[in-house]
Order: sequence, then structure tokens, then C-alpha cells
Amino acid sequence: MTAEYVDEVEVGVGPWPGEWPTDPRYDPELLAHGDRRNVVDRYRYWRREAVVADLDERRHDFHVAIENWQHDLNIGTVVRNANAFLAAEVHIVGRRRWNRRGAMVTDRYQHVRHHETIEDFAGWARVGGLPVVGIDNLPGSHPLESVTLPQRCVLLFGQEGPGLSDGARAACDALFSIAQYGSTRSINAGVASGIAMHAWIRAHAAPPNT
Repeated sequence: MTAEYVDEVEVGVGPWPGEWPTDPRYDPELLAHGDRRNVVDRYRYWRREAVVADLDERRHDFHVAIENWQHDLNIGTVVRNANAFLAAEVHIVGRRRWNRRGAMVTDRYQHVRHHETIEDFAGWARVGGLPVVGIDNLPGSHPLESVTLPQRCVLLFGQEGPGLSDGARAACDALFSIAQYGSTRSINAGVASGIAMHAWIRAHAAPPNT
């Protein structure tokens, strides 16, 4: 099998039993050798391009963005969450290179766009008519639990530790915090992104496979 498939191992199935399907979405290599990728059963043995094309037909109206000034290890988790909740795109703001390990290869199925600066990102959002919603426990933030997120928006997260930069805060049209009840000052961006995306899903998405 090629490296594209080998390093994605999590769960899988063996070679296709019996006569092969003729649907062009199926990958002959996967049919012959088995599919060990971490994909739902719907996409077993499908070509990667076919999976992405099918996902593109169903992507949701929200985007996700995260600042990347210090090579934040949380970015991979943010991308994996974005794939799970079928975000339109993930936006990396700052350094182009990011640690992909936490993404568990889901970046192959998720559109990822890079912006050199927060100003570049904010300009892109304005052109697209997308409000920028910052998620951070900052003074003046409103509880995420008390609001309904806009259907079309970009959820923006800051670096682990410092949170949203001053420029990112200035770019936000709204700022929301996630309720916490323990002793820790904050939760990491990977966890926060999953909570915020699920809040969007609860407000705007039907149950899956309906």
C-alpha cells in the first residue's frame, strides 16, 4: 500500500471479498489490499478524492480559524474536530507550517487555508460576509451557553496560553466564553474548538444520515 494509506492506520477492513464494484469512486488498490484508514463505513474503499467530493456536497456554513504564531500543538486537534463536524474550511493564521500529528490524517479530507496575518484573515472574512466569532475567556465575553451562533460565521481561536492576540480580538464581531467550573484557568484550544463547533451543530444541523 502507498504511504497515503499506511500512516492513517486506526481501524480497517481487509481486501474486498468477491467481485469488485464498478463504481469509479472505489480505489483498486484499497479493494485489493484492504482499507485501514480511519473513515466511516460509507467511505470504505473509496478514493480520497471521491470522499472529499462527497463531503463537499454536504459541508456546513461555518468556518474555523486558529492563530499559529508558536507552532501550537492544538491545531491538529482543531482540524480533526473540523472534519468531524464538517466545517467548510479551516484557516491557519500566522505560520504556514503546523503540527499535523493531532489531525490523524483528517487534513486530507478537510480544506485548509493559510493567512499570513490576522489582517489578511479579517479581510477575507469581510469579503465573504462572514462574522468573526472569537472564542476565549476574556473580560467582556458573553457565555457561549446563552447564545445561538450565527449560521454563517468563522469561529476564531487563539494560541494555547495567551489566547486570542490583540489583533484577533480587534477583528472579532462577537466574543464568547465557555463556562468552566473547576480550578484551571482555561481549557486548550483543541477542546474549546470541539465545544464551540458542537454548539453550532446543535443550533443549525440536522442529525447525521437523515
